Amino acid sequence: MTFNDPFWLILVKVLAIFVLLVLMTLFTIWAERRIVSRMQHRIGPNRTGPQGLLQSLMDGIKLALKEDITPTGAHKAVFILAPIISTGPAFLTFAVIPFGPEVSIFGHKTPLQLTDFPVSVLYVLAVASVGIYGIVLAGWSSNSTYSLLGGLRSSAQMISYEIAMGLSFVAVFLYAGSMSTSQIIEKQTGMWFILLLLPSFAIYAISMVGETNRAPFDLPEAEGELVGGFHTEYSSLKFALFFLAEYVNMVTVSAMATTLFLGGWRAPWPLSTWEGANTGWVPFVWWLCKVFVFLFVFIWLRGTLPRMRYDQFMKFGWKVLIPSSIVWLLIVATARALRNNTSMDTRGLLVSAAVILLVIVGISAVVERQRIATTERAAAAKLEREQHARQLYPVPASAADVASEAPQAQVVAVEAGEERNA
Repeated sequence: MTFNDPFWLILVKVLAIFVLLVLMTLFTIWAERRIVSRMQHRIGPNRTGPQGLLQSLMDGIKLALKEDITPTGAHKAVFILAPIISTGPAFLTFAVIPFGPEVSIFGHKTPLQLTDFPVSVLYVLAVASVGIYGIVLAGWSSNSTYSLLGGLRSSAQMISYEIAMGLSFVAVFLYAGSMSTSQIIEKQTGMWFILLLLPSFAIYAISMVGETNRAPFDLPEAEGELVGGFHTEYSSLKFALFFLAEYVNMVTVSAMATTLFLGGWRAPWPLSTWEGANTGWVPFVWWLCKVFVFLFVFIWLRGTLPRMRYDQFMKFGWKVLIPSSIVWLLIVATARALRNNTSMDTRGLLVSAAVILLVIVGISAVVERQRIATTERAAAAKLEREQHARQLYPVPASAADVASEAPQAQVVAVEAGEERNA
């Protein structure tokens, strides 16, 4: 879909999107520090600017003035290119995100969207996957074991969770009949897809946290294991670019969730009953509110949940999310076929199937938890039996063990050794 915008209007839209993403990044960093501090009974940033709002901007300026260090053994060209590869795709994905309906900008009628085409959502997936290369190349080019392990972790994690994320999109495509972001929003005029496709939304919500490497899925930069992960060796503006890419990706996945499942820029009920709720510039406010709700959930998770073990995280992605996505996709495809061939209303069928699927996943989680608890109890019982057996049938201690436990025996052992040497 082409909007036939003049060149100057395209430049205005590009500049507006760039400024919006940078401002939302600064605000999200400030909000994260303030919200987490309240959760931990701290004050948080409150000195620089009103309520500390300028703290993120000052931190960015400070990063720019830091010394830029490049490790001696690093591949300099790739080392410099990696942060750019991570940050660029984060901004490019917003080219197809609708912010609102058609408005008037300097007397020219245009939608609040840079561009749109029949496969917009696939474009988002393709561009977002390029960002993985930046992280992998950053780990490889740093000539550091910690960075390399962080890059490998990130590539495995993001590829695994992109599969579940892509499968969650297919159900939306089936019901919207299009991959265009503006058409998907148009199909949600009567009912948002979060109500019809709740399992798809749940799978996407979990996958987007893993895709953005955020807590509790921030394993590529686990400080206790990998120092700082893939960006251990980065400083100054290069580190700032990785930081910017992380928060812009948070805004991107939140905007995609808003577009695919929450009606995009359309007003929520009962505000949608107001005649001017979905016209003019007002819908941009609804879009911002929905995106900020998702950003708050990101912050909430970081302040609440501990980091998962890597094996548990990958097991959850491959053994829970992907099979659940495939089963739910088969159910949605069947319901869609029945609706097309028999003209029956399949909404009740979808809601019932969603409830059954969630119950099955919940029961499977309980059974797995009980299996793990049983295994741990068996291991503890085995250890207790071994300790009891050692008490009944003690193993004869060696002279070194006796000497290490009793000072007098240690003196006797030393004297005995001196006599043998004499």
